[in-house]
Amino acid sequence: MNILNIIDNVKNEIMLLNEKFMIEAEDKFNFWEEHIKYVVQEALDLAAKYNADLEIVELAAILHDVASIAKIGTRQDHHINGAEITQNILSKYDYPQNKIDKVKSCVFNHRSSKNGIEIEDICVADADILAHFDNIPMLLKLFFSNNSDNIALPELRNRMKDFFDYDYNDLSERTRQNFNARYKLICNIVLGF
Repeated sequence: MNILNIIDNVKNEIMLLNEKFMIEAEDKFNFWEEHIKYVVQEALDLAAKYNADLEIVELAAILHDVASIAKIGTRQDHHINGAEITQNILSKYDYPQNKIDKVKSCVFNHRSSKNGIEIEDICVADADILAHFDNIPMLLKLFFSNNSDNIALPELRNRMKDFFDYDYNDLSERTRQNFNARYKLICNIVLGF
């Protein structure tokens, strides 16, 4: 099976899991439309800039939240379970084990670029963060659902700024430098800073 078929098959598996997740989720959250498609695009953009392996990065970006979508384990350990699920999915397609190991590394290390070993790990981890800024409405919905207490607007703005800053500071140094102007513009438009 060629790599394009494998990528399409893996994407289809994630889409099916996503459909099941949306049916069962109270908020009908659509992982693919609200998060993963942005991660894939950002990861491929970073991989092209950083001369990373596009194939590894694309598969890892598609699979990075597979454990959350499949509702296996907790949010805190979704990277660990995701790496195991990645092994199972890619093995079905006779994907080479040395490449599976690289995709698994990206999935395992996607929670922070500071955990990244290879450039592919960093591309996926940074893309996971950049995707938050690509879909501000999703980020705001998440923020408001977690901060529903009746707080004054200046305090709410400061909490959101802290949240944005946390994500921004978790980027790799190289990506943070490249994203800086865009980040400032987002903060200016969304938060008034």
